[in-house]
Amino acid sequence: MEAIRLRKLVNFLQEELKIPANSLSLALQHCEQSTTSLPMTLWQYGLVSLNQLEKIFDWLETAATPVSLHY
Repeated sequence: MEAIRLRKLVNFLQEELKIPANSLSLALQHCEQSTTSLPMTLWQYGLVSLNQLEKIFDWLETAATPVSLHY
């Protein structure tokens, strides 16, 4: 499940935040390829702003929240 979530996060970063593929590749090489360390690695290398980092954490929080069905 973690690999699927990571792939979704990478898609979000590329499509919504327009993070270049080479920046993501660099960050993935320097982290343990987990959804929690990737955002911090991007920020530490100056590849995302604090505003973008906040959006990433918001996305992670939303993606982790299970959808409840109300009848």
